[in-house]
Amino acid sequence: MTTPLRTALQGNRALTILAGVMSGLFLISAVGLFADDRMLGGQPIWLKPAKFAISFVFYGITLAWLMAHLRRGKRVAWWTANVIVVTAYLEVGIIVAQAVRGRASHFNQATMLDGVLWRSMGALIVVLWLGTAVITVLLWRDGMPDRAGTWTVRLGMILLLAGLLQGFLMVTPTAEQMELDDRGLGTTSGAHAVGVADGGPGMPLTGWSTTGGDLRVGHFIGIHGLQAILLFTMLLSWLVKDSARRIRMVFVFAFAYAGLLVLVTWQALRGQPLTAPDATTLAALAALAVATTLAATISWLRRVPAAG
Repeated sequence: MTTPLRTALQGNRALTILAGVMSGLFLISAVGLFADDRMLGGQPIWLKPAKFAISFVFYGITLAWLMAHLRRGKRVAWWTANVIVVTAYLEVGIIVAQAVRGRASHFNQATMLDGVLWRSMGALIVVLWLGTAVITVLLWRDGMPDRAGTWTVRLGMILLLAGLLQGFLMVTPTAEQMELDDRGLGTTSGAHAVGVADGGPGMPLTGWSTTGGDLRVGHFIGIHGLQAILLFTMLLSWLVKDSARRIRMVFVFAFAYAGLLVLVTWQALRGQPLTAPDATTLAALAALAVATTLAATISWLRRVPAAG
C-alpha cells in the first residue's frame, strides 16, 4: 500500500526532506519556548521559528504529494521545487539566526545587518511566491484522476497564492515609520498590526493582536487553504458518491473559504482585532454564512437530468 509519505517522496524528495527538517526545527523551537525565557516584541523569542517551521512542514509535504500526480512538466517542476526548497531554508535560516541573536527578523532595520537580512527575506518571499505560481500552473494543467480532485487542487493553490500575497500587505511602512525614516530615526519598516504598534497584547499561541487589526490572520488562513480544501474533498469522497455533487460542493467550500479570507483581511485593515468584531463585521460574516448555506443547499439538492 502506498502511504502519503511515500507518494510525497515520489513527487519531490527535496520538498519532502524540507518537511522533515522543518519538523525537527519545530521540535527544537518548542524546546526553546520552555528553555529560553527571552521575549521579543511581547512574545517568546522562539515562537516565530516554531510557527514558520510548522507552516513549511505542511507546505512542503502537501506540494510534494501533489507533484507525484504530475504527468507533464516534471523537469520544470523539479527545478522549481528545488528553488523553493533553497528559498525556504534561507528564509527560515535568517529567522532562526535572528532569534539566536535576540533580534527581530521581520521589519527590523535597526542596524545595517538587520536591514540587509530583512530585505533579503523580502526578496526570498517573492521567489517563493513565483515558484509556487509555477507549480500552480503545472498542477492546473495536469489535473488529478477525477474532476473533483482536479478542481480541489486548482482552487486550493489559488487560496495558497492569495495567502502568500497577504505577506506583502505587512511590508508597507506605516505613516509613523515613514515620518521617523524621514528624520533619520527609522528602525522598522512594516508591521503585522494595524491601528496599534506591534508587540502589544496578543492571543495565546498565535500572538495575533487583541487590541488592533492583525494581517497575520488572513495570511494564516490563506496559506493553509490548500490543506483545508484537500481535507474537505477527502471527507466528501467518503460521504458523497455522486461526482457532480462533489464538484459543486468543492466550489461552495472554496467560495466560503475565500470569503472568510477576504473578511478577516478587511477586518484587520480596519484596525479591528479578530476577537472583537463590530456590528459591520458580524453582519458581513452572517451574510457569508447565509450565502454559503444557500449555495450548499442548492448544490446538494440539484439534480442533473439523465441523458436521453
